[in-house]
Amino acid sequence: MRFYALTVVVTALVTLGLTAIVWKLGLRFRLYPEIRERDVHTTPKPRIGGVAMYIGILAAFALSSRIPYFAIIWNDPARIWSILGAATLIVIIGVADDLWDLDWMIKLGAQFLAAGVVVGFGGIQIFAIPLGQQFVVSSWMSFVLSVFAIVIVMNAVNFIDGLDGLVAGVALIANAVFFVYTYLVARDTGASTYSSLASFIAVALVAVCLGFLPLNWSPSKLFMGDSGALLIGLLMAVAAIAFTGSLDPALLGDNDVFGRSQLLGAFIPILLPVVVVLLPLLDFGMAVIRRMGRGKSPFSPDRKHLHHRMLDMGHSDRAAVVIFYAWTAVVSVGVLLMYMGTSRDWPGDYWGGVAFLVVGAAACVIVTLLPSAGRAVPATRPEPDSEPRTS
Repeated sequence: MRFYALTVVVTALVTLGLTAIVWKLGLRFRLYPEIRERDVHTTPKPRIGGVAMYIGILAAFALSSRIPYFAIIWNDPARIWSILGAATLIVIIGVADDLWDLDWMIKLGAQFLAAGVVVGFGGIQIFAIPLGQQFVVSSWMSFVLSVFAIVIVMNAVNFIDGLDGLVAGVALIANAVFFVYTYLVARDTGASTYSSLASFIAVALVAVCLGFLPLNWSPSKLFMGDSGALLIGLLMAVAAIAFTGSLDPALLGDNDVFGRSQLLGAFIPILLPVVVVLLPLLDFGMAVIRRMGRGKSPFSPDRKHLHHRMLDMGHSDRAAVVIFYAWTAVVSVGVLLMYMGTSRDWPGDYWGGVAFLVVGAAACVIVTLLPSAGRAVPATRPEPDSEPRTS
């Protein structure tokens, strides 16, 4: 655990310093686009914070290569280089889009290419679905499922990037829970080491989000942009697939390993990786249905995302972000507690997690439906002479 803690501290500090540098360079060279109609902010700000996060990820992997505890991660260098290669491509395309607003077909093509690099060259694929028995998929189906899963998660995370600190905070909470989960599963399955690619990526994402948030919290100084949001989505998807693919389905249905509930123990390994990105996936699904229902491209921009709806209900920017944090924490921690309840080493049972989930969700619903602001926010961007908003 101390090596993971070391990774978080070093990577967060590096990312914080890099974020400040990127912010100053962005202001000096005016590396920011014109404000769009759907934007919430009215003051132009650099949208290239993802570059600092990307370099922070590189620093984390460089650090891991010098620590023997993480040697197992580097046993297959092709996996690492494919991940970093895909990340590099995504960041380049993201920066280009943040500066020049690329056509959505170009961005989508780059996303599929990046996913193909990870799946095809890195071998990080959904080989089987662990549901208590071995559901093996064919090689071509494995490739297709894995590529589409990565692309969907990338876009889902990118879709919710609209308020100060929203994506960074949600990703921080989700990956912290995911790391604890992977750590506990390694313990429960009797793994020879707690070091794994999935756990390391989760920790690295927690670190870069910690380092980025101080300059991204409302009122922000810069945004992560598509480069940062797509990078987070890519790495979260890779971590989930790498973790799920490493599980032994025989162990998942073994009561001696997972305790009181074979059914729950079998489903949670594939449920929790989805739950940690539930809000982004929900927003993404609603956006695709909404836009295609109007005969538009699923990637055409609009102002109907969940965070926009929160503002229109009367929530302030900060309140909306904190509510998103609460939903993420309640759902992901609730499912984590359900898993812990199935473990033989946990004194309770999964009903504790269910109770936490139900009570927490009820509280979130109440807070969501009772806006913290006293007036509704207009559905359009404020006039230039009004109080500026950030995103």
